[in-house]
Amino acid sequence: MTTLTVTQARQNLFDLLKKSVKGHVPVKITSRTGDAVLLSEEDYEGLIETLELLSTPGMAKSLREARADIRAGRTKSIQEVFGR
Repeated sequence: MTTLTVTQARQNLFDLLKKSVKGHVPVKITSRTGDAVLLSEEDYEGLIETLELLSTPGMAKSLREARADIRAGRTKSIQEVFGR
């Protein structure tokens, strides 16, 4: 993650926005009053959705089980699932 002072970020704001939006690169901005992270809206929404899913009771366990199934080869093709 790129780290810049607030002064540096201000001087390069449009380029930083482009980097965050197009390249999905977060940028840490530091100041005397605290630090912040610049993210694209898409990345922010993805983080929020992930947090919501993982806070749903049983969801984290289901995801771990699904990953174990994939590693063990217990999967189905699209044709098997949807019959096409």
